[in-house]
Amino acid sequence: MEKAKDSSRWLIMLVVVMATFMATLDGSIVNVALPKMAEVLGVTTSNIQLVATSYLIVISGTVLIFGRLGDILGKTRMFQFGLGIFTLGSLLCGISGTFSILIIARIIQAIGAAGTMANSQGIITEIFPANERGKALGLNGTAVALGSLVGPGLGGLIVGTVSWEYIFLINVPIGLFALFFAIKKLPKGQEKPRGTMDLLGAFLFILTIVPLFTALNEGVRLGFTHPLILLGLAIAIVSFILFLLVERKKKNPLLQLQIFKNKLFSLSIFCGYITFVAIFCNNIILPFYLQNAMSYTPLQTGLILMIYPLILTVVAPASGHLSDKIGSEILTFIGLVLVSIGLLLMATLNESSSLLILILFIAFMSFGMGLFQSPNNSLIMSTVPRDKLGIAGSINALVRNLGMVCGIVLATTLLYSMMSYKIGYHVTDFIPGRADAFIYGMKAVYITAAIICLIGTVLTFFRLYGKKNREI
Repeated sequence: MEKAKDSSRWLIMLVVVMATFMATLDGSIVNVALPKMAEVLGVTTSNIQLVATSYLIVISGTVLIFGRLGDILGKTRMFQFGLGIFTLGSLLCGISGTFSILIIARIIQAIGAAGTMANSQGIITEIFPANERGKALGLNGTAVALGSLVGPGLGGLIVGTVSWEYIFLINVPIGLFALFFAIKKLPKGQEKPRGTMDLLGAFLFILTIVPLFTALNEGVRLGFTHPLILLGLAIAIVSFILFLLVERKKKNPLLQLQIFKNKLFSLSIFCGYITFVAIFCNNIILPFYLQNAMSYTPLQTGLILMIYPLILTVVAPASGHLSDKIGSEILTFIGLVLVSIGLLLMATLNESSSLLILILFIAFMSFGMGLFQSPNNSLIMSTVPRDKLGIAGSINALVRNLGMVCGIVLATTLLYSMMSYKIGYHVTDFIPGRADAFIYGMKAVYITAAIICLIGTVLTFFRLYGKKNREI
């Protein structure tokens, strides 16, 4: 009987990991296909970024809401709903014929992804005993990291062998398979609702996230002094202040702010955010460098980009196992040091860089990310009591997606600003014959990402130093 229970648990784990992997994958799989999609759909490079950012913005705006709904209506129910909506959205993305319909389908897909992301860690916590929970949460965290990093490479392979629509259509059979077992195997959960939804908090949070990141994204195209951009930023700031005031007074808030009083939790969350900003700067820039500046095909680009997740697949589990023996803090510190150096090395690339050098730099950076990711996820989840694991999981998913959005916005804003400065007029696209201008902008992006990563490295050093002093 116990063996059957074990097999059932790990089947549930497989379903949760598949859903988590797909939802995270779709945040990055489109990156390498963006140049081709822009060409086919007849939009500019700056506009096509909306395919990536709309997905991440909607997840960021709704993930806390689905986390709270999971506590009220049941995590399983919300997970199944999210998986079904995500699969439907993927189908609609694959059959969309225009840019506007594709964006609407991406929003539907993102709503589903938020439903699965917000409740996956809570389901794992419920079905696994304490002696297996860490390993299960670690596997889920690895699925998140792999989903983020395997996307560009897999996207390049799909675009190079078939067409960009299959980036989305590939989710449909996998999603249906996962949904079938989610309905059959996942625990039923509570029958009656528990608690109430903080509707005002949810509204204010959406009114913070959507205008903020829409303004940041469109600021690249319209300019950050444009009245609409300034209005969006003003709405976001006012909404966020009101959100914090409301959440402090609510009995059942959307976001329990007291969780951030835990310094180790807050620092680990912040370091996780920093790495996703830095990595998505790389994820959005590297495909354009390989295809536009170096003239590699989408298939060749995909193969080169697969180096990152392949190394991560080997390093991350080993790092997680090692963290149980020597502690997570030292590994997160070493990982961030290596990622920072890797980003600086990427800043030295130019039009004549050899493929071997490029591969070595990518491998160096991915090794550092592999060392960092699993121990940091373990720190996040180990610093909160069991009854706050669901909240911690939702916040972790939110911060991860905020990091992805900020990375894309930072990279595109800095890239086109520096390209415009180099060329002498405002540009929002790659200029044929001016690879030098792109390289100029790319260097600025990588140096900035490295500096951001170094901030996390310094903070992690003080965390490690502080721990050693407490032990003495």
